[in-house]
Amino acid sequence: MASTTPTIAEYVINRLADLGIDRVFGVPGDYSFPFDDAIEACDRLEWIVCANELNAAYAADGYARINGVSILSTTYGVGELSALNGVMGAKSQRLPVFHIVGAPSTQIQKQGLITHHTLGDGVYNNFRVASELACCVFAYLTPDNVVEEMERVIREALRLSAPAYITVPMDLGKMPIIGKPVKGAPLSRITRAQSDPTALKAAIEFIVGKIQVSKNIVALPTQFASNFGALEHLKQFLNKSNIPYATTPMDKAVISEAHPNYLGIYNGMNSSPAVLKATVESADLVLDIGGVVFEDFNTTFWTDNIAQSRLLTLGDQFVRLGNTIFTGVVLSDILMGLTDRISLAPRPNDANTQLQLPLVGAPNDPTSSNNFYPRLQKMLRSGDVLVVETGTCIMYTTPMTLPDGVGFQTQTLWGSIGWATPAAEGVCMANKKGRTILVTGDGSHQLTANEIGVMGRYGIKPIIFVLNNNIFGVENVLSEIGPSYDELAKWNYSQIPSAMGCDTWFSVRVSTVGELDAAIEKANTFDGASYIEVMIPASESQPLPLAIQNQIYKTNIPGKT
Repeated sequence: MASTTPTIAEYVINRLADLGIDRVFGVPGDYSFPFDDAIEACDRLEWIVCANELNAAYAADGYARINGVSILSTTYGVGELSALNGVMGAKSQRLPVFHIVGAPSTQIQKQGLITHHTLGDGVYNNFRVASELACCVFAYLTPDNVVEEMERVIREALRLSAPAYITVPMDLGKMPIIGKPVKGAPLSRITRAQSDPTALKAAIEFIVGKIQVSKNIVALPTQFASNFGALEHLKQFLNKSNIPYATTPMDKAVISEAHPNYLGIYNGMNSSPAVLKATVESADLVLDIGGVVFEDFNTTFWTDNIAQSRLLTLGDQFVRLGNTIFTGVVLSDILMGLTDRISLAPRPNDANTQLQLPLVGAPNDPTSSNNFYPRLQKMLRSGDVLVVETGTCIMYTTPMTLPDGVGFQTQTLWGSIGWATPAAEGVCMANKKGRTILVTGDGSHQLTANEIGVMGRYGIKPIIFVLNNNIFGVENVLSEIGPSYDELAKWNYSQIPSAMGCDTWFSVRVSTVGELDAAIEKANTFDGASYIEVMIPASESQPLPLAIQNQIYKTNIPGKT
């Protein structure tokens, strides 16, 4: 720390760094200068100055998905509001992102002075409610409460696995703290919540009883098991119990898809393989581990049909089957207890064939989704994290079987287009095991492509595929072909890296299968970032039948065709 007694800003930054965070994503601002300076001075943190606050929030989201926790720093009003969409997305994903906001000094506020980043009415803190709603916990720090409040904020953000909002007036941020600083532990050594022993024992007995009387069991592990710090316990339970498992699209690759007990993607009527829908829904017992989100896209427009009497949910701090609910029980404790108690006989499972998509297309054939995605699948290797944008690309990658050790990140629930490009930046900075590969559509990419320059500035090496069909393809799928608002500005995407200072990047535009193969071969061996623009026919994005659109949006008059 900068001095024997740290300032509030120095203490907050260093206390959060204790969790194992090594980057801060944000945009500097004058009211946040005390924090900006403290970040700059902290030898454990690197300032990642993003192109704008929304991109910074998306990047913090991506970083937290891999690292477990992240920091976002913005200024008062204009900065925090610009970041709000990204913070809300992190909340939907159950990610602990610590959002730090510097505010006008208490001297300005007490005099009622009108200053910038306000509405000019002399009223301060009228943005707080919006920022608070994006988080699970918030704190307004002063010299005498900062030590205690930071422990509360950290505890609650980790217990609930959701963003936290921390704000400090500029003058107070420069003042020394009052109290004894706390030296915290890294995230991996923190117990996020504790179970009530009596409730825990009863819940485990209940679950074991249901498992013992069920002949046909299927598990649906979720990404939330990872967010709640229970991923290793989940792996141990599934390996020992030998229960076959599937995941929904939102939870893809939370557990290895190369495991012999992996069944595929449960996605309602679009489950892959198709027989999986019946396999899951006919099971005597379905173990929902972490809390499946039965959302429209996650279930192919609510075509899931698991009987509530057979859906046993192991939530973050509860267990539920029908009307039977146990509370005060933590998921990691439940999984450890079950692993100690369960010992099922091995069962044959031939469902996982590790299907490889056929490499179709002759060298002179034009590029298309049919010949791009098999090549994407083939290039993946252990340690890679595949980041996929919301849009038509998610429809092709969800059924794709991933090799062991390959991660998968998307934003199924919040679905904010443009998320993936900055999120891939955060993922890349947190992923120490391998490559980060981004697949995005051109429409989504146009929203946040200015983050490419930031990637170049900080020397990261993602592999980026931009699929160019000159339209908002997913909008055509979900509506009709023809509206001019689905057309895009015609960008020369492959020139973007160079224009943004990324002169050492491998950047190319491909329109034939031969060119695509050559570009992938180069990206696989290139010691640097790669940016590959892949031409895709707009004609691929055909609208869904009207009956399906009515099912999705429920805007039709009942009984009318």
